[in-house]
Amino acid sequence: MELLIRRYQPSDKDTVLTIFSDGILEHIGPSFYTAMTSPLYLSITLALCAAGYLLGSVLGAVVLAGGWVGLVYFCCREVYASFVRERLRTDMQDIPGNYLSGPDDCFWVAEAEVDGKSRVIGMVAVVAKQCGKERYGELFRMIISSSCRRAGLGSRMTQVVIDFCQERGFSRVVLETSSTQTAAVALYKKLGFTHTLTHTDAVSSYFTIRISRSL
Repeated sequence: MELLIRRYQPSDKDTVLTIFSDGILEHIGPSFYTAMTSPLYLSITLALCAAGYLLGSVLGAVVLAGGWVGLVYFCCREVYASFVRERLRTDMQDIPGNYLSGPDDCFWVAEAEVDGKSRVIGMVAVVAKQCGKERYGELFRMIISSSCRRAGLGSRMTQVVIDFCQERGFSRVVLETSSTQTAAVALYKKLGFTHTLTHTDAVSSYFTIRISRSL
């Protein structure tokens, strides 16, 4: 695949926003599966089935359990849908202002020829952070179009971020991702990142993982 990783241009906006929205909403299914297969949620489902059956009938068991499952799915979907709505209203609405206005910030897109046409197939951003005397970069918005994955693009785009941060003398690169993104976590660990923090989202029952790489 002929690939060009370049700085974002205003003409990329519509495609970038579509890739962003689609990429985030893809996490609804894995998040729902993770929630429903957890011991707690399985126990609640079985308890509701039993309660419905004892209080009424098989139909009652199905209705109670089905209502619970539907509620969990709605909550998982809303976590990501609300995130997309908020981001499209704020930082992703003005990419140049939020990711390209500072000399130590950047937003890249990956452009490739697909079906004879050149199009944007991925994105990644980095924002400079300051903590006391330490300056580091935080990686954001690493998303690749679903039709163009497993071709090494994630590694190449992450390396662009690492090189950019090294050139600016940052001490490290950090990012957050979810436990449902197993391929992404494996990629970052392969590139030298280490797991530094984990916290749980109570609604969707997945773990948010913070990882970093020293430079």
